[in-house]
Amino acid sequence: MRTDFSPEQLADPATAVAEAVIRKCVHCGFCTATCPTYVLLGDELDSPRGRIYLIQNMLEKEAEPTPQVVRHVDRCLSCLSCMTTCPSGVNYMHLVDHARAYIERRYRRPLAERLIRGLLAAVLPYPGRFRLALALARLARPTAPLLARIGWARPLAAMLRLAPRHGSGAATRDTPRPAAPVGRVALLQGCAEPVLKPEVRAATIRLLGRLGYQAVLAPGEGCCGALVHHMGREEAARAAARRNVDAWSRQIDEAGGLDAILITASGCGTTIKDYGFLLRDDPAYADRAARVSALAKDVSEFLDTLALPAGDGRGLTVAYHPACSLQHGQKITEAPKRLLARMGYRVKTPAEAHLCCGSAGTYNILQPELAGKLGDRKAAAIDRLDADVIATGNIGCAMQIGMRSATPIAHVVELVDWASGGPAPESLSRR
Repeated sequence: MRTDFSPEQLADPATAVAEAVIRKCVHCGFCTATCPTYVLLGDELDSPRGRIYLIQNMLEKEAEPTPQVVRHVDRCLSCLSCMTTCPSGVNYMHLVDHARAYIERRYRRPLAERLIRGLLAAVLPYPGRFRLALALARLARPTAPLLARIGWARPLAAMLRLAPRHGSGAATRDTPRPAAPVGRVALLQGCAEPVLKPEVRAATIRLLGRLGYQAVLAPGEGCCGALVHHMGREEAARAAARRNVDAWSRQIDEAGGLDAILITASGCGTTIKDYGFLLRDDPAYADRAARVSALAKDVSEFLDTLALPAGDGRGLTVAYHPACSLQHGQKITEAPKRLLARMGYRVKTPAEAHLCCGSAGTYNILQPELAGKLGDRKAAAIDRLDADVIATGNIGCAMQIGMRSATPIAHVVELVDWASGGPAPESLSRR
């Protein structure tokens, strides 16, 4: 795509990256076929190609973002299916992230939007605050139908519907050292997953321990920064990345170092693997961030390289839902399915597996109508498989699909842990 940026504009490193991304686009339109919002709405401006046009025009003119541009960029899920489809290698992720940061700096949203987005940024990345918010949400749930009728309050209604009806226990911090460890890995503690589904961390620690790996939780580590990054809060995302790079660097520099930094929420993994890019212009962090990104691995990606014992899948059929952040963001498509099959499960994948379920971080809160349609579509496709259990590798997907399907849902690592000697996943034991 031809661009018309001035030399002065291209002197800015972020603008230069955006311009290089735009120039790679050849208008082919392949991305429209796999873009969830275009599939739903049929609007060219709600496709990656259409958004690239809007972003290019805004950046070249250094224009104030218009409500139209903001609306179409906000509707993007950042599922990155377009990057899987694109034959030209357009890094749409970096372009839309830059556009969101530009909009955040230059566009004044309506008051209600500012308050809701500020609330999400102040609560979700902090497990203690998030746990308290969920307790309050359970009390306020009866007001959800009323709030859903008020335009500006629909995100609040979505939050209340998403809140689990019952609280979860605290995530385990006990990481016993195997008698003769074969390796040492750090686990991302995260923010949402340990509050919503702490059993995922417990299953991961148990499984790694049986395989001889010492799992450590790095003091000082926190939210990966993905939630605020996708809302355009670039500096907050960089601050989160720096904090985690510091925490993990201390573990890397300890005796024995780290074999990997393991992530059980694939949405976080996509962001952490991009820390090297996010902090590329920070001389104090660029090299260490790149080192962290190189060590980051999804838990299924890591386990797939190990010699696991034979598993007892109990004759169960598993419907595997590939999270967008895993299949499109990290290009990990076969490892989770191989793991489940190696553990004795029959694995099925639903139709339209490339399409997003509508979770996408805070998308199912900020864009509840579109997210709801995508969630219903995904759950219906999975239910047609008539499986015994649904497996996924991302907490957001588990919540989005779990509220729409009667089939129990578990993390891939929970099923691997169960088949190799661990307890049944809580979602299955309840059934």
